[in-house]
Amino acid sequence: METAIVAAPDEKFQKVASPWHTVLILFLQAGLVIRGLLRAGQLRAMENPERIAIYERTIFFQWLVFVLVLAGLRLRGTSFYAVLGERWRSLRQFLADLGFGLLFLMGSIFLTSLLTSHAQESATNKATQFLLPQTGLELAWWVALSLTAGICEETLYRGYLQRQFMSFTKSAPFGIVLSGVLFGAAHSYQGLRQAAVIASMGALGGAMAYWRKSTRPGMFAHMLQDLLGGLMRH
Repeated sequence: METAIVAAPDEKFQKVASPWHTVLILFLQAGLVIRGLLRAGQLRAMENPERIAIYERTIFFQWLVFVLVLAGLRLRGTSFYAVLGERWRSLRQFLADLGFGLLFLMGSIFLTSLLTSHAQESATNKATQFLLPQTGLELAWWVALSLTAGICEETLYRGYLQRQFMSFTKSAPFGIVLSGVLFGAAHSYQGLRQAAVIASMGALGGAMAYWRKSTRPGMFAHMLQDLLGGLMRH
């Protein structure tokens, strides 16, 4: 009598949450993106928009989505470390993730400068000027916003959505590209050309997360890039 051998499913293609939960997250993100596009036009027309209120709302909604992602993982019985990456067990692991994050940050800044002309950079600066901190208090809130974006967006796009898209398509490249495209779309208030650049950087960040099996290097790079962007233009 022959014994049937069932191959174990590839771990990287396993779902981390139920499909209905991913649809819910995507609908919520779509609503936030559309609202952001509409509000950006209004805020640019204001001489002095209430930036702290903008930061507060953004921080609130990003952590709300973060909590919903955790809830989806919990309902599926999936460990948070499946999207975050294995926990640090030594200082060496922490320094390795920090080092890769810094290398990725420098590389992304270099590539972005190659992909963006001076005129395009000026247009992007004008498109985002209303968001940048102008006072010390706004700068403090910007720091909180940068930390939030690094943790929440990397968990959502490079952790949760990338893993789900890889599972749905049974393809790592497709999962990485799809999550990168959505990441760019979430920043479409900066203009379509800049959103395309951000999508490319998101896909590269997704490739690093897949290679390192961790979103932590991307979190370091993301937080530092947003933080430096606000400080340099302050």
